[in-house]
Amino acid sequence: MRIIGIDPGTLFTGYGIIEFEKNELKYVASGVIKIPPSKQQALRLQKIYDEINLVIKKYKPKEFALETAFYGKNVQSALKIGYARGVSMLVAVHNGLDVKEYAPREIKKSVVGNGAASKEQVQFMIKKLVSIRKSKIKFDETDALAVAVCHAFKVSSPIRKSKNWKEFVAANPDRVIE
Repeated sequence: MRIIGIDPGTLFTGYGIIEFEKNELKYVASGVIKIPPSKQQALRLQKIYDEINLVIKKYKPKEFALETAFYGKNVQSALKIGYARGVSMLVAVHNGLDVKEYAPREIKKSVVGNGAASKEQVQFMIKKLVSIRKSKIKFDETDALAVAVCHAFKVSSPIRKSKNWKEFVAANPDRVIE
């Protein structure tokens, strides 16, 4: 299954595409959509929409994952990220893709094992997990790839496929320790 992950922002929006088959992760592509700060907000959002649309058309992902909004101390920043998230969701829906959202801590925990991991730790693990050969890769790209990897892990988890523990145990007797 091909998955696109998005790390939204109004100045830099990262995207990352992976292939996930038989529990193996493979790097497909990644990049950063750079938007000049001098551009009007509406034009920045249009650029995000247009660029993600081109990426979706080119790589044809089947799954779309997005980082949820993180609210720090600056409400204006959170609102602007919300705009980029909304545009990203819209382009996904216009391309017939369901949108799955993951919190930053959940993404970091699934990739690094620590929900408070640094960007450097996430970047290191993503390079290892998806075998990236690029020597220079931006944090926005590895963050977006981390979103895609998190989604891959979530959809493949046997616990997610079971409605309760009894169903999980019945479906996975080899995982039960007596």
